[in-house]
Amino acid sequence: MTSHVYIPNYPRPQFVRKAWTDLNGTWNFHFDDANEGVAEKWFEKLPSTRTITVPFTYETAASGINEPEFHPYVWYERTITIPAEQQNKRIILHFQAVDYHAQVWVNGRSVGEHKGGYAAFSFDITDYVEVSGDNRVTVRVQDSDNCMQPRGKQRWIKDNFGCWYIQTTGIWQSVWVEYVAPQYLKSVKMTPNIDKNQLQMQYNLQGVEQLEGLVLQTTIRFEGQLIKESLLAVDRSKLSADIHLYSDRIGEWKVKHWHPNHPHLYDVELVLLQDGKPLDTVYTYFGFRKVSIEKGQVLINNMPYYQKLLLDQGYWQESHLTPPSEAALIEDIDKTIALGFNGVRKHQKLEDPRFLYWCDRKGLLVWSEMGATYEFGDEAVENFTREWMEVVQQHYNHPSIVTWVPFNESWGVPNIKVDRAQQQFTEAIYYLTKSFDPMRPVVVNDGWEHTISDIITLHDYEELGRVFFERYKDKDHLLSNQIIHNDIKYPFADGYAYKGQPVMISEYGGIAFSTDKGWGYGNQVKTEEEFLTRYRNITQAIRDLDYVCGFCYTQLTDVQQELNGLLTIEREPKIAFEKIREINQL
Repeated sequence: MTSHVYIPNYPRPQFVRKAWTDLNGTWNFHFDDANEGVAEKWFEKLPSTRTITVPFTYETAASGINEPEFHPYVWYERTITIPAEQQNKRIILHFQAVDYHAQVWVNGRSVGEHKGGYAAFSFDITDYVEVSGDNRVTVRVQDSDNCMQPRGKQRWIKDNFGCWYIQTTGIWQSVWVEYVAPQYLKSVKMTPNIDKNQLQMQYNLQGVEQLEGLVLQTTIRFEGQLIKESLLAVDRSKLSADIHLYSDRIGEWKVKHWHPNHPHLYDVELVLLQDGKPLDTVYTYFGFRKVSIEKGQVLINNMPYYQKLLLDQGYWQESHLTPPSEAALIEDIDKTIALGFNGVRKHQKLEDPRFLYWCDRKGLLVWSEMGATYEFGDEAVENFTREWMEVVQQHYNHPSIVTWVPFNESWGVPNIKVDRAQQQFTEAIYYLTKSFDPMRPVVVNDGWEHTISDIITLHDYEELGRVFFERYKDKDHLLSNQIIHNDIKYPFADGYAYKGQPVMISEYGGIAFSTDKGWGYGNQVKTEEEFLTRYRNITQAIRDLDYVCGFCYTQLTDVQQELNGLLTIEREPKIAFEKIREINQL
């Protein structure tokens, strides 16, 4: 049961206002391969009769264009009308994700720009629009094959190769307009502390500096039952409060914890008032849970929890990285749970916020991973650091996120084993992440060659369970950087050593049925029985390693040429769900 405000297809469901306009749909569109649009002032009028369906990129069939070739400059344009009843409001234009460098004009006037393919960004366009009239929004996007920009699984050469796929260029998540009062709540950071039964609230307000008589009211409910109400006099733009959640109103234990087995959510209403009159109202929620590490185990709410994760790259046949609908996101979550997994490692992608919302609701754990760069240098350090901290801050409040994964398999830091500068870069990202979020584990360089990391994660696509077990049964040998297999790198970079962290096998499996259209890891299987035998043996080998506290199987669905999913890319099962679930529950 939930009582919080939920609006289907609302782009940011953890920070909801009821006054908004969806800008997804038909936009004018133009390629600009000669990079002449700025000089010719296309922001005043886009010379195009072609259209595109936003938020799908031109590379996808869902966009209506379906052009896989790379184009470095693309332009969008559409007209919006601001309703007359929003006359005295601030008009905020939101982009949930644009890849990579977006420049935005409104009525021919520049309102701002943003670099980064995964972080959301916004512009206050109040001073650029005419209420009740037509207003022209123009977006220019510059993308590149530069391996120093975070690109994840997007190819940087002409054709797909290995596990890299068609690039994503331009607007690929929702665009929308929100209407707020001149004084409004810009963001809130919610940090649960279950050991003290407290919730720390940090509020960021806008436009309040010169106004008297302001009060911020926080109301917390659980399934409609009032739990706590707090009033803060507003004397500055940054406020904080610790709210004690213990309440006799919600059962004998007086608090409700969020956990995969019972994903309880508290509802929050935030109201900014002046002399008792509401100026701004925001609806949000939080999960009261704790993630910690103790004695080589990952704990949820102070109890060890064995994580059974599924690698999830979030690709669809017709729309690539963009989910075709909110229902498609829910389908993936439901099927993951039905297969007997309790979490996902969202691989090389920051997913649509609606996905995280439904993981919060349904209790699916998420390892949140950044899209990688593939070269190391000053530009890569700057690009990666800026965007990584944006996404950590934007996704912080989701209880389903239990681990941050900034780096994977030495991508972007190829010489990390011996290169001190690359090692220090990963350390810097670790400590920057911890400075903003000390409550979640951070995995630095998932798979191998770890520097400083809260969890030691290993990748191994060995086919045979008995071979896998023999390779990993001697924990001390493995974690003292002994050579364990010709195709696998050392667990630690030079100068680093095991310090008692939990150990997880965070990639394995990747079993594919026989096909000449793509690939999987190892030998392909011919029958369901052969698949299940291999899956059972390798999974059980991992479960038999008493020091390993979880695993991540590759993967949920096929992705373009990589055909090792438990489901096809159309989400059809290759093996009956209950057979996989039975093995996972052994």
